[in-house]
Amino acid sequence: MERIRKALAGRTDAMLGLIERLVQVNSFTDNIEGGNAVGALLAAEIRAIPGMHARSIASTRYATHWIGESDAARGAKEGFVAFVGHLDTVFPPGIFEGFRRDGELARGPGVLDMKGGLVVMLEALRVLAKIGELPRIPVRLAIVSDEEVGSPEGRAILHRELGGAACALAFEAGRKADAIITARKGTGAVHVEVEGKAAHAGANHKDGANAIWALARFIDHAQRLTDYDRGVTVNVGKISGGTSKNTVPEHAEAQVDFRYVRLVDGQATVAAFEEAAKTAAAEVPGTTVTVQGGIARAPLERTDANVALFQEYAAHARAAGLGHAEAALIGGGSDASSTAEIGIPSIDAMGPRGTGFHTKDEQIEIASLVPKAEALAAFLLGRARP
Repeated sequence: MERIRKALAGRTDAMLGLIERLVQVNSFTDNIEGGNAVGALLAAEIRAIPGMHARSIASTRYATHWIGESDAARGAKEGFVAFVGHLDTVFPPGIFEGFRRDGELARGPGVLDMKGGLVVMLEALRVLAKIGELPRIPVRLAIVSDEEVGSPEGRAILHRELGGAACALAFEAGRKADAIITARKGTGAVHVEVEGKAAHAGANHKDGANAIWALARFIDHAQRLTDYDRGVTVNVGKISGGTSKNTVPEHAEAQVDFRYVRLVDGQATVAAFEEAAKTAAAEVPGTTVTVQGGIARAPLERTDANVALFQEYAAHARAAGLGHAEAALIGGGSDASSTAEIGIPSIDAMGPRGTGFHTKDEQIEIASLVPKAEALAAFLLGRARP
């Protein structure tokens, strides 16, 4: 640890400078040009570390995805340490721009989610190369460009490129007191459409089939699936339908979000939506109710392997002067769920400590940058080959 600490001495400004360069380029998920610029910058930084290599994976919809790996991980099919990151952010151009240092804080889109985390990742690798230890450490990192929209391409990339990893560390926002995430809820969404039969509400009411009524029936059944004790929540967040108050509505639709702690509960919820659709249609004769969608991200379930990985990393975090507690269950998903989904022990929140992700008050605590890199480098050194 002492060699790592000495090699990191005085590196705060350099780390902050790289974060600033990344943040100054807007990389909103749909901003392909900006995402490619950030990706190119990251690839150059990876290649500048002796013993590290970078290769691109073209996207059909988003910016280019990137894979980095150490010499010790090249060609390895198993046993390497996986790093999980993303280069996209949530703010379109012109909404929240620029980087600003505010005393002990740094502010800007992506400082926390997760350009700051990417810099922690790179700095740990840089310091291990500097002290001559990187050749013994098999590490492969995946930086996808579509995480903020659910990783429609990224999930398959993570499965293909990181499958066989001994463990995975994700570099999402560092939490209060540096709490380490071992569990996240899974996420899902369904779109519900109801077709009925239009009729004049006064002259021919009995000839109509009210789509809104059937949707209301579905909503009641669906919302009752919420079970706080099991960690299952259902939220019908948006509805629409009908044409006028004196017309029996022939169409209605709804958008539904659901969350769950265990994959089996997510699967059961999807099946229950289908049953709710059948019941609602039967309750309002003449209507059809269809459900499209399902599970978006599997949960990061709290397993013995995840807890053991957390404890291993936490020992190094403690030695670096960081907090080292386990975070409570997190309601939102991340790409750590994708690595856990294929059986890789996974933890999250390796990025710098901060608050305000996905808001215009996004910020990181500058003082946490070097200790986070120190803890990560020490963790990797503990995983080095003889």
